[in-house]
Amino acid sequence: MGLPMAQNLVRAGHAVTGFDLLPASVRQFADGGGLVSDDQAAVIGQADIVITMLPASRHVLGAYLGEAGILAQARPGTLLIDCSTISTEAARQVGRAAQEKGMPMLDAPVSGGTAGATNGTLTFMVGGEVAALAAARPYLEIMGKAIFHAGGSGCGQTVKICNNMLLGILMIGTSEAIRLGVANGLDPKVVSDVMAKSSGRNWTLDVYNPCPGVAENVPASRGYTGGFGVDLMLKDLGLAVESALASGAAVPLGALSRNLYSLHSKAGSGALDFSSIYQLLGEKA
Repeated sequence: MGLPMAQNLVRAGHAVTGFDLLPASVRQFADGGGLVSDDQAAVIGQADIVITMLPASRHVLGAYLGEAGILAQARPGTLLIDCSTISTEAARQVGRAAQEKGMPMLDAPVSGGTAGATNGTLTFMVGGEVAALAAARPYLEIMGKAIFHAGGSGCGQTVKICNNMLLGILMIGTSEAIRLGVANGLDPKVVSDVMAKSSGRNWTLDVYNPCPGVAENVPASRGYTGGFGVDLMLKDLGLAVESALASGAAVPLGALSRNLYSLHSKAGSGALDFSSIYQLLGEKA
């Protein structure tokens, strides 16, 4: 998701230097007017703002901390924005380290998927100081349509974990409901259309239907490719369960959803879009 987010900043007229482990992504960024460099330390040392989008907590900790990390390369006063979805404690750990070096930092995970990143319609859930958010807002508004200040450092991650736990639960419930209708001889599109106008309405029915052939331009209709991966959803559900254990909250449906996505991943579907959980619940409609 970092690629289309960076591309939107470039289109808005900002000078953005991009880094990625995938050469193809770097080439695509450069073809769209982005800047590239082999000297990451020098670029970070000159940057006013550093924005990261990484898969998991360990990647963020590795990118920011240590002798070769971003905190060692950036100047005091550099605004740091991490848009990854990671644990609350990892976000707070990096935030504390940044504060010690005189760098304001926000944890700003997003919702909206790859389509939202491309269209600049993401929702940002931000944790950190009010002044840092004020400085970041003009850039976040280029990449997103809604920006919420959740509280202090780590709070953006906490609310994102809550959101994605609910998303995983809704995707499984939506898939079950459509499967039940199909098992009783109904057209999955009719089932979906009725529920989308009834009390079962939710985001997965409106814009991300999991049944192949029901909706256009969704992962389910292109072999469950090009979306939010099963393994990423599994990671986020794991974060939710860990948070529940630490805080004493009860998340029975969240824990069950994590187990189902774990089974789905272990069956070889980890790289597919998370809506492919529909496949786990029976033969294709």
